[in-house]
Amino acid sequence: MQYKRLIAKFGTNLLTGGTAQLDSAVMSSLVDQLANLHRQGHEIIVVSSGAVAAGRQKLGLTDKRRDIAFKQVLASVGQNQLMQVYEQLFSKHNIIIAQALLTKADLSDRAGYLNARNTLLALIELGVVCIVNENDVVATDELGELKFGDNDNLSAMVANLVDADLLALLTDIDGLYTADPQRDPRARLIPRVDKINAWIERVARGTSSSCGVGGMTTKVEAAKLATSSGVAVVIADGRTPDILNRIARGENVGTIFPPHTSQLESKKRWMLSRLASRGKLIVDSGAVKALKQQNRSLLPAGIVDVEGRFKRGDVVDIQDTDDVHIGCGISNYSSKDVTAIRGAHSEDIPKLLGYEYGDEVIHRNNMVLV
Repeated sequence: MQYKRLIAKFGTNLLTGGTAQLDSAVMSSLVDQLANLHRQGHEIIVVSSGAVAAGRQKLGLTDKRRDIAFKQVLASVGQNQLMQVYEQLFSKHNIIIAQALLTKADLSDRAGYLNARNTLLALIELGVVCIVNENDVVATDELGELKFGDNDNLSAMVANLVDADLLALLTDIDGLYTADPQRDPRARLIPRVDKINAWIERVARGTSSSCGVGGMTTKVEAAKLATSSGVAVVIADGRTPDILNRIARGENVGTIFPPHTSQLESKKRWMLSRLASRGKLIVDSGAVKALKQQNRSLLPAGIVDVEGRFKRGDVVDIQDTDDVHIGCGISNYSSKDVTAIRGAHSEDIPKLLGYEYGDEVIHRNNMVLV
């Protein structure tokens, strides 16, 4: 299996076929391919555009207004319509789907980032295919940094969020060309980009694509973000037969951007640098064995002491009682909370705190051991 965990991003022009409404044949083909990958054991998240187009179709509007308030109205109506289409298509394959609407503010906040990560990873473990989109109804450009503005960059953030192996950016063009193929007959497809340099960025800006907000420029921006986090990226034409299965097998289709580093190395560098560490958890020998030999999560029962002040979502160090550094991870609880529940059984967390964020103080998916 070339790629196990993949993010498939579908652009508006792909899903509508360049028209003003969703193209059921295109969507059905894409879902059939995803279902085939799902049966093979691939873990899948979909980042889907199309809500605004679906809203316009549902309301029977032809008005091309582009102001934010009007687009938010269309997105509000269209999200439900879009999910209904996905529900019908995936249900034919007996696959359960979920929906996640995110904004940049959600992932900028430590707790929000952790909530989103834990939820998406839990859905993957249950075999559920999550459909992700930006929450256009509440996201706004007015404050600058609260909106992704395009689903290309959102998909790169999601790929980073869940440690994906591959991000497939499917659009209505074969990939990145040396020039605009619609205007320049000498334009050639660039099959592989090992480094996104100034020339690649200029090429992206000059390549026309009707594939939604930002066109090829935002796709290259997304590739830059994802590859730096250890995720391979492919830009390809989603209308090509069997395209997702071919990409997942590692065939040379579209334009591939290989990752600059492995996921583990990227994650390790960030966590093990200790620059982000906000505290320390001292654990007993039983916890050390569970973590290192059994690949288990860190439960409150194995914690004997807490040092430092940290918030939920902060990175903390893990050490044994001999002050040996075991690893580090993202804490589901604040230092105050961990102090209150240390040594206790997980089922006692609600009684001790009055609330809970899960059985684990640090989930194994959010942990790196040395």
